[in-house]
Amino acid sequence: MTSVEVPYSIASALPSLTVLDITNDVKHELRESGYDDGIAYVSPIDDVALVRVQERESGFFTDLEELLTRLVPQDERDRERQLCMLLGPRTEQIPFAEGELCLGQWQRILLLGFDRPSRPRWELTLLG
Repeated sequence: MTSVEVPYSIASALPSLTVLDITNDVKHELRESGYDDGIAYVSPIDDVALVRVQERESGFFTDLEELLTRLVPQDERDRERQLCMLLGPRTEQIPFAEGELCLGQWQRILLLGFDRPSRPRWELTLLG
């Protein structure tokens, strides 16, 4: 049996929310960096996106989209920017030790976007 590591995958594609799992890609970048211990800052490049560490559970994404629709209706002007402001900081800080991210067993690094990106756009800053 052969296993293949996918750099990112679509965790959820809902009408107003796209969630991409970038965990494997971030792990790859960390391994290639040569850093052993420190903090990884994962930030989105796009203005209307944010990064979160969360379990990859489909019910969560559906609930989140429903909550966001109640907070800021779909037809609201500048909806995406308002949602980013309500959801807090756009960057996620993740400790790492011995060259590996310190994530829980089911935790993943997710890139949340409110438009339909063709590919994930994020940057990694390492402090070690």
